[in-house]
Amino acid sequence: MKKTIILFFSITLLIISAEAKKPKKTETKNQSDIIFTNNVDSMSYALGLLVGNDFLKNIKTIPGGKTNVDLIIKGFATSMKGDSAIIPLDSANNYLRNYFTAAQTKDSEERKTAAIIFMEQNKKKEGIITTESGLQYEILKATEGPKPADTDKVKVNYEGFLIDGTKFDSSIDRGEPIVFALNQVIPGWSEGLCLMSVGSKYKFYIPYELAYGAQGAGNVIPPFSPLIFEVELLEINPAEENNQ
Repeated sequence: MKKTIILFFSITLLIISAEAKKPKKTETKNQSDIIFTNNVDSMSYALGLLVGNDFLKNIKTIPGGKTNVDLIIKGFATSMKGDSAIIPLDSANNYLRNYFTAAQTKDSEERKTAAIIFMEQNKKKEGIITTESGLQYEILKATEGPKPADTDKVKVNYEGFLIDGTKFDSSIDRGEPIVFALNQVIPGWSEGLCLMSVGSKYKFYIPYELAYGAQGAGNVIPPFSPLIFEVELLEINPAEENNQ
């Protein structure tokens, strides 16, 4: 397990445990009854709120997607007090690592299976064309004219979606088309745009192998994610012009 993950949970749990160790008189269901006796109390409560809010967001990224917050707090309090632990301390790190590895593997397999099923079902729809590489596309607006080479630069407007409908990117929302070289983007984009003429609009269904693969892309695109793009080709800038 990465040291940064351990450090994150250690710091978070340290602050959570501070709340659990406060005198009983401050533990009340009515938040308005909480009494701050000094500036340290106020600072501690504010810090707890902020860290708790951050933890609430980050806890959703834990492999497997499930936690028991009460037991997280109890486990930390047990360690801090030196009490007898149900799981031996020297085994806890290995247990956590094994759990996360198994959960990540299960999650990856489920995503991969869902991706394959989506692409298999999608290619059966009317109007969908599948290339030899596995890229699927449909023509929303057809035009005649030259098509870009994979070394050219192009200007496009586009919107990108995950298969659950989540929009993760859009030049339209930003109000500005994007310009890029076709040999500097994911293979599905490069191949798809080489099929288009200026003024045409296509919808790409890109399998994960031609997108961001088993790694995904940051917190935006999960591993094994097919991507859906609606793309309008606005301009072609041939490679020879780029070198002038």
